[in-house]
Amino acid sequence: GGLGKGPGGRIIYISATLHYIGTPLQTHVVVAKAGVDALSSVVAIEYGPRGLTSNIIAPGPIADTEGVRRLESADGFARSVVRIPSQRYGTTKEIADATIYLFADTGSYVNGTVQVVDGGHWRAQGGADQNEEYPYPQHYLAKSLSK
Repeated sequence: GGLGKGPGGRIIYISATLHYIGTPLQTHVVVAKAGVDALSSVVAIEYGPRGLTSNIIAPGPIADTEGVRRLESADGFARSVVRIPSQRYGTTKEIADATIYLFADTGSYVNGTVQVVDGGHWRAQGGADQNEEYPYPQHYLAKSLSK
């Protein structure tokens, strides 16, 4: 068929945000997920004219998952959850909801994107969470934002 014609369909890849800023001791994951992102981008360009969409869901820390259980101690959880602007880990339902959005008619014109579902976590890394003078989130939750 011509432009916009073809079997259509949706591809949704699962990636991560670890490679956005670099994560020590996670080289294997960073390289793999950066490759997934590149693959999805090229698929969107090459197969978009055939009606196929290619998108990525990049979850942040998701509660009650094998990865979090394996990588996060109770102390680690307490330290890391405060670095997430939403102040909690995500849920598997929230990842499922992002998937539904992309698979449903709502996602029919969404192609070549990354849907980050992490409560703002990756945006806060390397900046807000490392300023000792203005600790995150305590400083921003104070009644006065002045020092």
